[in-house]
Amino acid sequence: MAKDLSTLGWDYFMFVAFIALTVLGPLWTRIFGKKQQQSKADYVFATGGVSLVAVMISIARGTLGVRSVLGYPSELYYRGSAMWEIVYGMMSAYPIVCFMFVPVYFNLGITSVYQYIDLRFKSRTVRCLASATYIVRQICNLGITVYTPSVALSAVIGIPYWASITGMSIICIFFTILGGLKAAINADVIQTITILVVTLAVCLQGTIVSGGPKKVYELNRDNGRLSFWNFTGDLTVRVDTTSAWLGQLFMSLSQIGCQQNFMQRYVSLKSLKEVRNVMLSNVPVVFLFFALSWLSGMVIYSTYISCDPYAEGYIKKPDEILPFFVEDQLGFLPGFVGIFMATLFNGALCIMVSNLNSLATVCWEDFISQMPKFKGLSDKQQLKIIKIVTIVCGLIIMCVAFGVGLLNGVIESSLLVFSATSGPLLGCFILAMMVPVANWKGTSAGMIAACAFVLWIIGGSMTITKPSNMLPTSTEGCSNFTFSRAITKPSSGIDELPWLLNHTPLNGYNQTFVDPTPQIPHERTGLETFYSISFMYYSLIGTALTVLIGTLISCLTQHADDEYDAKLLHPFIFRCYERLNVPKPYYIKHEEESGLNRRSSSTSSATTSGKVEKVNHAFDGNEDKNSPISVLFTTPSSNNENTGDQRRTSICSSSRIQLDTVPAGETGVYRYTGSKTTY
Repeated sequence: MAKDLSTLGWDYFMFVAFIALTVLGPLWTRIFGKKQQQSKADYVFATGGVSLVAVMISIARGTLGVRSVLGYPSELYYRGSAMWEIVYGMMSAYPIVCFMFVPVYFNLGITSVYQYIDLRFKSRTVRCLASATYIVRQICNLGITVYTPSVALSAVIGIPYWASITGMSIICIFFTILGGLKAAINADVIQTITILVVTLAVCLQGTIVSGGPKKVYELNRDNGRLSFWNFTGDLTVRVDTTSAWLGQLFMSLSQIGCQQNFMQRYVSLKSLKEVRNVMLSNVPVVFLFFALSWLSGMVIYSTYISCDPYAEGYIKKPDEILPFFVEDQLGFLPGFVGIFMATLFNGALCIMVSNLNSLATVCWEDFISQMPKFKGLSDKQQLKIIKIVTIVCGLIIMCVAFGVGLLNGVIESSLLVFSATSGPLLGCFILAMMVPVANWKGTSAGMIAACAFVLWIIGGSMTITKPSNMLPTSTEGCSNFTFSRAITKPSSGIDELPWLLNHTPLNGYNQTFVDPTPQIPHERTGLETFYSISFMYYSLIGTALTVLIGTLISCLTQHADDEYDAKLLHPFIFRCYERLNVPKPYYIKHEEESGLNRRSSSTSSATTSGKVEKVNHAFDGNEDKNSPISVLFTTPSSNNENTGDQRRTSICSSSRIQLDTVPAGETGVYRYTGSKTTY
């Protein structure tokens, strides 16, 4: 499917203009302004305050990314609404994260989820396992993100997939090196608003063409596209209500509760109350954003109910159905197709930039910086290495993107990657926060065993033939005037059948399109049935195995060296465990200050006020959020190794200076601080 070049003038102009606005705008001061990046903190942590609304949009934007915009309409058109029910899991995850994960982060005042794992287990092994899981997941998902816009570019203007993927990767690397996190955040709001406008335009036009909202609903209902609350009890069904709810719940908990990008947004707010307001307010916003993509799928199906563009050969992949609709039904608006393409391009760019920045930082902090050769480097030298790592990660992601086209659509590809990698990572955090007896030995064993088990299932699933889940679509209404005159049917090569032969019914009818792959029914063995478990359950399986194995081995390998600060547990779990008459695997430090221990202490009360306020101490007082960044160092105490006691000092909270290097033997964490901040 390709448009006549003579009609693409306005589209190309709007595409270039919109990309220039959303890409060069955030980078303007970086390129042309006097202020240049001088530190790693500015590049990595995007120094400067953001509004509450921007944080809400940034968090909710994940449910309306380019994969959702392209993938969900295709999912509904060819497979029905079963995947729609993953919204239950998304909405359930927000309050759980709000009350389970965020309080722990606020009690500690940290800015890195992997720093928390290091503090809790006092083990580089567990931290590296968690970081490695995050890196693998991000590389795979960013590969899907880079691949997704290439679907639209190929469908609309005929650019080959390899050219789109290569170009997108190079631009993302360039943008990341120049901009950093702040540039991506500034573009997020524009990208989200534009996607909403484009999606609403698709829904409105499709509804008008189909004959009204009632007609759209009836056509989808009567043709099997709307089917909810299907509790099959069969774990091998691709998606039903149970797998959609539970599978997405565990994936969302891992994403918004254990992922660095989201955690940084939580601790950027001033108080725990603000975080809870943002998180709970996002629940209806997420539902609205999510529903819009599926509504666009409904109107596209009702528009093309009698002539499937994929079956007719106008598009080469099911994921191209939305770009085809935009070109066919909205191409009469000058420049609208260009805005649509630029929106997808910019959406992928925003996601890629912010995550590629975080990915390179994690690679540096948790792996490269630990090598003796890279210790003691200055701030500028560290920044240079991070940018080199960014280039390497970008090239790896580009290679992954080429392999995404071999999978069954962007939505299934994305969910497969998330489901396979999120379980062990979520299990690690559950053990750290909710299981007091968990230690590094049990957690490491649990994560390794869970990863191996899930990878075994994935490998086995590739060896079996799965039935096609595509619903039948019709071509009986196709004619030379079905689609816009500006659209031409792409040639499929010398093997393409003539039009007459292609439309000659072999059995008297040629009304439906069904997957032509021959299916040979046979009775599955027990192992084949096990391999057929839906990919939606991989996250649940990984989490359960990590927690069960981790708890069991931790109980068998308890040691005095595993003792940790009680603040690292969830407050509710700590209070419950205090009531049990069992040996405590933790010690209590700064009791009144932490607010975790209810027992009185004359010593601590003499030095602290005893008043517990659930605020982010990074913003004490009425200071503006644009405060300088300070560095918090944690130094292991050499006098008491068994207790794991740590001396914590704050640097530059009063003098407002910033260190370029981390002192030998210490770990630096950049934080926002006010002039009255104390630790």
